[in-house]
Amino acid sequence: MFPELATQRFWLKAILPEDQAFIFKGLSDPAVIPFYGVSYSSFEDTKAQMDFYNSIWKEKTGCWWKIVDKATGQPVGACGMNYYSLEHEKGEVGYWLLPEYWKKGIMPEVIPVMTDHLFKHWKLHRLEAVIEEGNEASCKLSEKLGFKYEGTLREAEMKKGKRISLLMYSLLATDHK
Repeated sequence: MFPELATQRFWLKAILPEDQAFIFKGLSDPAVIPFYGVSYSSFEDTKAQMDFYNSIWKEKTGCWWKIVDKATGQPVGACGMNYYSLEHEKGEVGYWLLPEYWKKGIMPEVIPVMTDHLFKHWKLHRLEAVIEEGNEASCKLSEKLGFKYEGTLREAEMKKGKRISLLMYSLLATDHK
């Protein structure tokens, strides 16, 4: 059964097929996608992301939640873990919010509840946050949450025909309290 989590103001719930319009809204928004790894130009194409959320849960290589405002019942963003490796006891975290919910303290409230769950219920020693160079907001958030900066992976990936560098952050089980 997919775990539902809660903070004071938010629910973290399973992403269901009927959430496709919300996922499309977020992952097609020009303000959300500049530093995010995927984006979609059509509702139909967003089905690939829905399939991804479903498959990583079924294969136990990750899990993603929609973040739902308890007061309004509206989804505001998503967070989760992918690339989980049982052999190496690690995974990679990711997250995004719709722009109208930025700078409201949502991620500092939600991510610790998610990481608590991941460290307690998955065989994890290390969580990684891989952040595209220039994404200062994610760097600040990661540091605020106790992730340690480990270095820059110079020109590690291609994005829109250009080489981008990635900043590596990690949170170890021994760092996590």
